[in-house]
Amino acid sequence: KMKNIPLLDLRRGFVEIEDEVLKGIKDVFTSMKLLNGPNLQAFEKEWAEYLGIKYAFGCSCGTSALLMAFLALGIGKGDEVLVQTNGFIADLEAIYFSGAKPVFLEVDPKTFGPDLEDLKQKITPKSKALLLIHMYGHPCEMDEILEICEKYGLILIEDASHAHGAEYKGKKIGTFGKVGCFSCGPVKNLNALGDAGVVVTNDDEVAFKLKYLRNHGQVEKNHSYFLGFNFRLDEIQAIILRAKLKTLDAKNEKRREIAKYYTERLSEIPELFLPPLDPPYKKSVYHRYVIGTPKRDELAKFLKEKGIEVGYYYPIPLHKQKAYLEFFSRPYELPVAEKLAKELLAIPLYPELKEEEIECIIESIFEFFNMQ
Repeated sequence: KMKNIPLLDLRRGFVEIEDEVLKGIKDVFTSMKLLNGPNLQAFEKEWAEYLGIKYAFGCSCGTSALLMAFLALGIGKGDEVLVQTNGFIADLEAIYFSGAKPVFLEVDPKTFGPDLEDLKQKITPKSKALLLIHMYGHPCEMDEILEICEKYGLILIEDASHAHGAEYKGKKIGTFGKVGCFSCGPVKNLNALGDAGVVVTNDDEVAFKLKYLRNHGQVEKNHSYFLGFNFRLDEIQAIILRAKLKTLDAKNEKRREIAKYYTERLSEIPELFLPPLDPPYKKSVYHRYVIGTPKRDELAKFLKEKGIEVGYYYPIPLHKQKAYLEFFSRPYELPVAEKLAKELLAIPLYPELKEEEIECIIESIFEFFNMQ
């Protein structure tokens, strides 16, 4: 029997770009242009072109991308931000540190996005923005969401950290909102080998703020037009992202193939909840392939004993996080999100996964359910 199938193997993805990256790093250390050099500028241009958007700005991570978005859009004290509760803690942090208040939304299990009925019911005169998270690389239902945002005057911010290259009706995810935010950390579909992020927009004024927020608001050296941060993306991570961007579409295609195969095979197990298959107008990028079962923890233990690594994304919804309860007192009942948080399990899915590993994972899941 095979042993040790990691949830993600970064080494496999690095081998093919190693020469290009090491050469690039050597060039950086020759020129010693470590920040705001030619690689960052080239990456920003390439990512903007790839998405079909006017502006892209590299930054230190996805969390800083989100916080910069909120500040550039003038969201702050007295504003409410609607956000689905199945997101990552960074989504809550950006809302909190901007001075706004989160309003948590129930999750739609068909898209892993927000439940749109719940969204409509929770809009108040204080609602300023919708922070929309495309969980696991599945695009949300953008037509309806844009309609709701327009009707109620909500600013749309996309957290596309799981969705590099995902599409809705031929348009790239991250380009629907006023601002799109991407984490490019080591585990993401477009991944640096360290912390990295990008923030994108079509709006000239917002772009001006975003560009300089990441460098202390210094529009000219030593002249800070507004207060900002040190949220820069360094040249070395930009080199890696440029190398990875060249194969992003091909790798996402491979992810879709593996996901389709998983879904075909695992749909024979009636007790399993499986991720939605894309309707023809959507292209998911399966950042994570999650399966759901009330016996999640037993299944996780069983797979780990077989040497198959699994993960929980995310086991505690935002409205249940201690960090939330510490600052905000409003309690929430969001049963669908709470059930998903208890039952979802991510199994290995990445483009370099070998066929025999995929078979081993599927057989092991079958074995577990046949024993029950």
